[in-house]
Amino acid sequence: MATATVLFQWQDTYSVGIAQIDLQHKGLIKLINDMHSAMQAGKAKEAMGSIIDELIVYTERHFSDEETMLRLRSYSKLAAHHAIHQNLTRQVIEMRDKFRTSQLALSVEVMYFLKDWLASHILTHDQAYAKELSARN
Repeated sequence: MATATVLFQWQDTYSVGIAQIDLQHKGLIKLINDMHSAMQAGKAKEAMGSIIDELIVYTERHFSDEETMLRLRSYSKLAAHHAIHQNLTRQVIEMRDKFRTSQLALSVEVMYFLKDWLASHILTHDQAYAKELSARN
């Protein structure tokens, strides 16, 4: 029996230096890996609905927490960061809605979209606020 591979591995380069945010990013990575595991086990159809719902709720909570922290710390690019968050939330909700109406199947492309989006977002946009906030200390 083959062992499941992990799609998305946490790396120290993803750390923004804020424990709560790093923990939430790890939670998002876990949800993406849960989807990937379900797909590898041939259980994507059964698992996808609940996992994507959980991903949406978790993402919205994470974005809210992150934006609250950034507002309290007067991050200079908060409006742009918020717009990026809104765009991803819209895309994931569209994905969920298409899945529910059988217009979308969980595929390798969907998995890589989520992985690549989150990795890119953390490494560019989130690292930008981490750099600005740490420069003030």
